[in-house]
Amino acid sequence: MTAAEQNIVPRQPPSSGSSGSPETPGTPGSTGAAGPAGPSGPGGSSSGDGDGTPPQDRRKVVRRRLITLTIIVLLIGIPAGYLVISAGQSRRSGKDKEAEASAQGLREDWPSGMQRRIFELPIPGNATGVQYYETNNWKASRMYVKFRTTSAGLDRFLSGVGTGRAALETGKVTIAERDLKITGWYFGPGVDWAGTVHKNEKPRPTQNITVNMTDPGAPVVYVVSAATP
Repeated sequence: MTAAEQNIVPRQPPSSGSSGSPETPGTPGSTGAAGPAGPSGPGGSSSGDGDGTPPQDRRKVVRRRLITLTIIVLLIGIPAGYLVISAGQSRRSGKDKEAEASAQGLREDWPSGMQRRIFELPIPGNATGVQYYETNNWKASRMYVKFRTTSAGLDRFLSGVGTGRAALETGKVTIAERDLKITGWYFGPGVDWAGTVHKNEKPRPTQNITVNMTDPGAPVVYVVSAATP
């Protein structure tokens, strides 16, 4: 071995714990500057929205709003629809009752005491051939009455209604055409008609009275008493 060979000292590999040895960038153990945060890094979630709200939470909010809106629509729409349907049924019911009265004619009987009080029809006790019919709809309730009485009975009836014989106008018929269709009454020529309209403040009824005075001792009275709410 020569002197030169004796002076060569073998190089030792660098120690892994040496603080002076540079580490290779990108190695798993690197303690250098961190690269861009990955998907799992703080604030780096890729599933959130711009405001940080997860999509599933936003869907829950939208669902709750839709449910609330649906409930509001139902709460408003159902009662309104019910009112419309009820009004239509009431109108149809009133028309059906009027058609039934027209088909069947008036009943050969006295109206009840309550009906007479409600419609303010003090039919005299000596009345004969009493007929009546009642109709009700959303606009008005009507009582149709026909009876024969005496001259004194007519005075008692008119006085009980709140009017008198002096209010009867000769030749006047106060029963409307629509009521004639309901009752089948006929007020033609050749008869001594006399009539009056006795009005009251609502909700009290108004009476349209027409009397056949051909036989003054046995007048026939026709009355339509209408009460409107």
